[in-house]
Amino acid sequence: MLRQSSRSRAVLTGAAVLALAASLAACGSSGGGKENGAKAAGTPGASGTAAGGTPAGAATAAPANAEPAVASGKVLMPTGPNATLTKARDTAAGPIMVTTVTGAKSGVSGKVWVWLPPEYNDPKYAKTGFPVLTLFAGGQSNGYNTWTDNQLPIQEDNEALVKAGKAHPFIMIMPVQNFNSDEHNALDCSDIPGQPKMGTWMAQDIPDFVRANFRTVKGRDGWGVMGASTGGFCSAKLALQHPDVYKAAVPIDGYYVPDSGLWKGHEAERQANNPDVLVAQGKADVKMLVTAGGANPYETKLVKAWVAKAAPPASLEYYEQPGGKHLTSDFKKMIPDTLQWLTKNLAGPAAD
Repeated sequence: MLRQSSRSRAVLTGAAVLALAASLAACGSSGGGKENGAKAAGTPGASGTAAGGTPAGAATAAPANAEPAVASGKVLMPTGPNATLTKARDTAAGPIMVTTVTGAKSGVSGKVWVWLPPEYNDPKYAKTGFPVLTLFAGGQSNGYNTWTDNQLPIQEDNEALVKAGKAHPFIMIMPVQNFNSDEHNALDCSDIPGQPKMGTWMAQDIPDFVRANFRTVKGRDGWGVMGASTGGFCSAKLALQHPDVYKAAVPIDGYYVPDSGLWKGHEAERQANNPDVLVAQGKADVKMLVTAGGANPYETKLVKAWVAKAAPPASLEYYEQPGGKHLTSDFKKMIPDTLQWLTKNLAGPAAD
């Protein structure tokens, strides 16, 4: 189970349930919950590298059916300076690296994990910008991020789908969310008065770090965010607050009301960071795939009620995982389909 307690709790008032016909099955899933188990060639070597260089263990061959560029051809080359990354662990699709990002705008300093798809370091793609997917963890995420854990093999699944021609190769960015383990006093991925400016760090400093170090697609069209449980709250909130940064989001089994005890005495600020309010304001031109586990009636009711509040230009699709529970093992089953949905709603690799 995800390292969390009852972070799916929230009280939402519901309008009529929005029954959306869109289904993850339509995204061309290649097996739902089955692990794809793609293997990258090569043996990891050195444990550290500058971010602009080639991490150890990266594959040197691109999928035969991958396209090096899309018609739009917009790429942002790294602006620097290069951060120093050290290897956190190996995956079958290449290493996950880690660094500490100190934000110039927020003043926050925290760990960020990075995975580059093997295509990134193929010479064929030397002038290609890649789409970026930021992943937020469940639980309090104090010093860890569950997307770096082999319980959620999103890196291997992504590479298998790339080889099958079903997904973009995404740069994956995985930050911490809190600096203590007290879930009742979490930072809620927000700038809570008197607390570290976590919202600014996540939505401004981390994208700045990515653009400084990696070849990306210009603008917001290649930027997505996804998270499960607490990470679902974070991904929905940040996408709604910053549609200039993110084009698409996938909140998996999330909740949609900020409930940290740190908001006490700051109700106006809490409401400004409340996805239950933000989704109905009609200000964010973002696309979302919003999921709930079918085995949890409370969760499905909560999520459906939130989706029903969405006002254009926000576009929300609802998917109910048959028999799904609020468990890491069920989140894992969602990975292939969510990656394919993101691929359909985000720009792919681009070259000038």
